[in-house]
Amino acid sequence: MSAPVLLIGFNRPDLLARVIDHVRAGRPERVYLAVDGPRPDRPGEAESVRACQELVRGLDWGCRVQTLFRESNLGCGRGVSGAISWFFEHEESGVILEDDILVDPTFFGYADAMLDRYRDDPRVFAVNGTNFVPPSAVTGPGDYRFSRIPIVWGWATWRRTWQQYSFDIAGWRRQLPLRRAWPAMGGTWQSLALWSANFDLMARHTIDTWDLQLVRAAMTAGAWSVTPNVNLVENAGFRDDATHTQRRPGYLRAVEPMPRVPDPVPVRLDERADAWLMRSVYGATTRGLAGQAWRAARRLTG
Repeated sequence: MSAPVLLIGFNRPDLLARVIDHVRAGRPERVYLAVDGPRPDRPGEAESVRACQELVRGLDWGCRVQTLFRESNLGCGRGVSGAISWFFEHEESGVILEDDILVDPTFFGYADAMLDRYRDDPRVFAVNGTNFVPPSAVTGPGDYRFSRIPIVWGWATWRRTWQQYSFDIAGWRRQLPLRRAWPAMGGTWQSLALWSANFDLMARHTIDTWDLQLVRAAMTAGAWSVTPNVNLVENAGFRDDATHTQRRPGYLRAVEPMPRVPDPVPVRLDERADAWLMRSVYGATTRGLAGQAWRAARRLTG
């Protein structure tokens, strides 16, 4: 594998060790390991963080390694986004894997090929490894398609894309006015309401995360993400110590290999696949919006 890999860990050394085992199959020449610092009010967390740091010894296939070990805790949002910024201070493009992301071995060849193919194409924002959409909802016959949504369970991108990212998105409506937001968010009132509400929550820093801001950047740029028509990623983080993935959703697909390095397909949105994604994964339906409004109200009042 020619593309460098950023590994992002915190306090789950057992999961991070599994991620490293999967990365070993790709044998990337350059690996970056970022580990957030411990929280002072969590007994035993310093030892878990140190165990993650010590996993640098598992990067044993002769790769060049750089590390970013934080002394204090930045949290999910600034910790992860800061690690990615550090990565792109050194690299023009690369793969990003958090500590619960297990990729199929064929992911590496696919990511390499897509990073090279679309390196200079501003229409392409990122390379997804995760696919939720079933074959019946996909329009084209190729091995991949284009989607509005960058999905960060095993993904890759370029420095040029990350330069469009901002953790603080106050004032996002000025950058993405309604006439552009309507098509960028999916072209239905439900999807417009969904993403507008999510971006408003992030503008207030109601949730400690970083990936909704990435979706905002993609929609503002009007750029799309390469998405495989098989699923190349397992998220192993559905367990009690997870921050955002305590409940395993029913739309997850089993991991399958990419049969070959994909042939090029036209750079255009698969609207039918994206419509399924908006409804079935993100809840851009009347019923889904009602449930999300109730949960958001609890956050704001709690």
